[in-house]
Amino acid sequence: MLSLPIAMLAEYLPLQMVSRVILLSTDRWAEKDVNPALFSRELMRNSSNFLNDEEASRDPQILLMKAHAATSSIGSATVIIAMLEKTGTLKIASVGDCGLKVIRKGQVMFSISPQEHYFDCPYQISSEAVGQTYQDALVCSVNLMEGDIIVSGSDGLFDNIFDQEILSIISESPGVDEAAKALAELARKHSVDVTFDSPYSMEARSRGFDVPWWKKLLGAKLIGGKMDDITVVVAQVKTVVVPEDEGGDTEEQKGNDQGAAAVVAFAEQND
Repeated sequence: MLSLPIAMLAEYLPLQMVSRVILLSTDRWAEKDVNPALFSRELMRNSSNFLNDEEASRDPQILLMKAHAATSSIGSATVIIAMLEKTGTLKIASVGDCGLKVIRKGQVMFSISPQEHYFDCPYQISSEAVGQTYQDALVCSVNLMEGDIIVSGSDGLFDNIFDQEILSIISESPGVDEAAKALAELARKHSVDVTFDSPYSMEARSRGFDVPWWKKLLGAKLIGGKMDDITVVVAQVKTVVVPEDEGGDTEEQKGNDQGAAAVVAFAEQND
């Protein structure tokens, strides 16, 4: 079999219903003597700063707009911002191929789709006019319940791990920290496994990328993990506030007071 060696760096930063920022970068811009991490870092730093803005703190697309407009570094990045309100509504704005899944009672009940121009060429927020903007973001929302699990990550996670593996790790982990670490480690392991038929290699074959026809006659096919940066965020909904008009008195279910919203945000530099 012909192997497709494709993720070498794994990073883990936990989130438990508090604001966190997760950053990734690769080396596309290094070829132009540009530090590939500066754009994504500044974009996320600006996103964090604008959480104090009343309008931006309640709308991930507006937050992305203001953070992008304030970013002066050169570069580009895929980005996802998700805000969890006290009422359980998760608002999402995503540009590119970062992913987010919601797991409820052992099943994936919600997942966002990647945005790409063509295979392996995702939408990107950029310092250049040719890039995408907040207006191109995939914007959606989903109502969550107490106990729901949010798994978000870069394409380096979802290109190397199948949904069933995610579900197994979540069910076997004692907490979100342990789950995130285990997912990052499994993605890293798969990414450097040239014999693993990964989600990425399967998608590549479905798009027409494969070994030459004569190798197919010998039983060969394109396989392997995808070498890429890997970031994983796992969170569990602990508190849901039932609005008065939906359930009589305002009720705060199990958990601690978490403020107006929890925010997940990360950006990944792209080739």
